Amino acid sequence: MTHQKHKHEHEHGNGAIGHGHCHGHEDASWGAKFGVAIREVFAPHSHDAADSIDGALESSAAGIRAVKISLVALGATSIAQLVIVLISGSVALLADTVHNVSDALTAIPLWIAFALGRRAATRRYTYGFGRAEDLAGLFVVATIMLSAIVAAVESVRRLINPVLIDHLAWVAAAGLVGFLGNELVAVYRIRVGRQIGSAALVADGLHARTDGFTSLAVVLGAFGVAFGYPIADPIVGLLITVAILAVLRTAARDVFRRLMDGVDPELVDAAERTLAAEPGVRGVRSVKMRWIGHRLHADAELDIDPATSLDDAHRLAHDAEHSLTHAVPKLDSALVHAYPHNDEPRNRG
Repeated sequence: MTHQKHKHEHEHGNGAIGHGHCHGHEDASWGAKFGVAIREVFAPHSHDAADSIDGALESSAAGIRAVKISLVALGATSIAQLVIVLISGSVALLADTVHNVSDALTAIPLWIAFALGRRAATRRYTYGFGRAEDLAGLFVVATIMLSAIVAAVESVRRLINPVLIDHLAWVAAAGLVGFLGNELVAVYRIRVGRQIGSAALVADGLHARTDGFTSLAVVLGAFGVAFGYPIADPIVGLLITVAILAVLRTAARDVFRRLMDGVDPELVDAAERTLAAEPGVRGVRSVKMRWIGHRLHADAELDIDPATSLDDAHRLAHDAEHSLTHAVPKLDSALVHAYPHNDEPRNRG
């Protein structure tokens, strides 16, 4: 018997193989639980079949909007800190303000990555430019690591050579402003990052959270000094370093998983269940998925009745792909292969 294979590809928004369905995936809830959560949790997903907006472009625009808004928020935070610096005349506060400004600017590479990701695929970059987002995530991870190193070195230095802290009330005020500003930005970036499936934007949100931790250390250290415990400042700094390392672990894990084509096994399970339930499918040989930027791509192999005609196999593969896009959030494209099912045991000799 001649072995035949049917392959069906459905590309959202591109109309590949004569099919021009556009599937826009949007999260049904803006109330995703973020709290202190650093674990990977995605907001509930809903699928609107009538939505004709390209999901990939829409989510990239949402990512750029999040970066812009957070940059403005961090800019306002830095200006507020600068006002306090001018009033108090504290050089230490000036250094912390400059640090926050420089860290805020690290969002620019992510902005560029989102913009690149909206470009169409080329003959050289046939999968598009979504990987630029993951590379920006690496940059964010490196920045978080640098923050941990700086916090640790500075804390140890102050333990060995204690530094007198002046203007305690102003120091605490500036630290509180820095903490609130950075934490609000962190919550916003993490929420949007999870909604659009961007590990890099979530990592950048975690980076803002580390800056907030650093500012919080300033507040706690100032209180300790005010109550007659000058050693509290470097000790709190060391504790904050541990917190930053915990954030670094989460950010690095998520970004490196994306670079290694890692996906949540539950997504694969959902895809297999969906494909197996399709009429005419006798079995699911394999399902492979990968993230490219903040969009998912799938490759599936199905067993079908050998007597199925080419037209029916094409229709079956199309229906299977269509069901897959409803079942898997943020799925941008799927390649479905249909093979004739063979009941005979395979020759293992």
